[in-house]
Amino acid sequence: MLNENLKLPFPISLEHIAYLWQHSDVLIFLVDLDDYNTFNTCYLNRIELESLERLQTSHFKKRYIISRTVLKHILCNVTGERSVSGISTYKDRHGKVCIRNHNELYICISYTESLAALAISKVEVGIDIELGKKLSLKSNLKNLCTKSSCTDEPASETDLLKTWTLKEAYSKFSNKNMHLIFNKELDLSNVSHSTFVLDNKYIFSVITHSDSHIININRLHKIHCNWD
Repeated sequence: MLNENLKLPFPISLEHIAYLWQHSDVLIFLVDLDDYNTFNTCYLNRIELESLERLQTSHFKKRYIISRTVLKHILCNVTGERSVSGISTYKDRHGKVCIRNHNELYICISYTESLAALAISKVEVGIDIELGKKLSLKSNLKNLCTKSSCTDEPASETDLLKTWTLKEAYSKFSNKNMHLIFNKELDLSNVSHSTFVLDNKYIFSVITHSDSHIININRLHKIHCNWD
C-alpha cells in the first residue's frame, strides 16, 4: 500500500525504546547524521574497523561510524546489554548486517542524503528510503518498468520511487543482490509490504513475511555519548 503521507512525531529518546520493543515486531528509527559533528571509532570492534577502512570517502566513513554507534546504543536498550562495547556487528557473505550472539534479531540499514534508517526486528525485514525526486537523476532508472501495471500510461515519479524502494527493500529482505532483482518483475504475493511518504519528503518501503506485524517508525533524538 502507499500511504500518501506519514507525519513523524517529535524525536524519541533512548529511554523509550525498551517499551516500544515490547509492543512492536519491527522498530525503525530515522537518524539525522548532521546531528553529529564530531565522531570517532571508539565503539567499533576490529571487524567493523576493517569494514570502515574499505570505505572510500569521508561521507561514507562518517555515516558508517554514526549508524553503527547509534545502532549499538539502540540495541543495548533492546537486549539489556550493559555496555555498548559488548554489541558487535558483522556482515554475512551477502552483505546482511548481523549482531553477534543475537541471532533472534534482524537488522537492516538504509541511507539517503544525511539520513539513516535503522531497523531492528523480531522478524526478517528489508527497508529502503530515498529522498523524493532524487532517483530522477539516476540513468539506470530507465530500466525500471515505466508503464503502469494496469494501463499504458507512463508511471509517475512517485510510482517509480515506490518501485525502486520496494526492490531495494526486497533485495535486503531476501538477502539477494540488487542486480538479480532490478530488471525483473517484483513478485510481492508472499510478503507483507508497505510504502510511505515520510514528512512529505522521503519515500520509504518496508517488507516482512506475509504475517501481520506491528511496525513502529520514529525519529530518534540525538544520542549524547563520548564522540571525542
